[in-house]
Amino acid sequence: MSGQELFDVYDASMVKIGVDTRENVHAKGLWHQTFHCWIVSRPDHEPPRLLLQLRQSTKDTYPGLLDISSAGHLQAGETVEDGVRELREELGLEVAFEDLFYCGLVPEEDRISPVLTDREFNHVFLYSCNKAAADYEFQAEEIAGVFFCEIEDFKRLLLGQTTSIPIEGVVLDENRKEKAAERRVVGLQDLTPISNEYRNRLFDSLDIYFEKIDPLT
Repeated sequence: MSGQELFDVYDASMVKIGVDTRENVHAKGLWHQTFHCWIVSRPDHEPPRLLLQLRQSTKDTYPGLLDISSAGHLQAGETVEDGVRELREELGLEVAFEDLFYCGLVPEEDRISPVLTDREFNHVFLYSCNKAAADYEFQAEEIAGVFFCEIEDFKRLLLGQTTSIPIEGVVLDENRKEKAAERRVVGLQDLTPISNEYRNRLFDSLDIYFEKIDPLT
């Protein structure tokens, strides 16, 4: 397994049972841990927004779809606190773990293809950042662009109360060097899948965050 990406693996009760390669973990459907961070933005007390990343078209899973602001697997031996490296690697953000708001742990199973089953223990967080989309230094190998959507629009879309919402942000050109502003209208088919349990945990956490931690004024 030398030189390969290694994950700690677990049983369904989150008891560690060993270490295996990324390839084997997905091929065998082994449980492993991930770090998810949704970035919330409310510049000048405008309606709160979420930052979504646009996955590169070369990704092996869900290419070209909109996804969590920043997310990744925890490597073998890493703790949840180590997950903040994803914010630095993917979006160029230096963030202290203590500045994150913890939403909770959400287990998810996803049969992506006949040869790829993803079983993840997702540690979900919120982080407040009011940077403009164009100011994010995102990882071009992984991310094709970043977009903002209003949180209330996002909720209505995931709850089936609307079929499309507007988003705006920036995308990289074909050489992955320059950013260009772009607006889109997107639907559920443009987002990576999200379970009802995950959706409800995220929405509840957002409500708590804005009511108690960062109240609207």
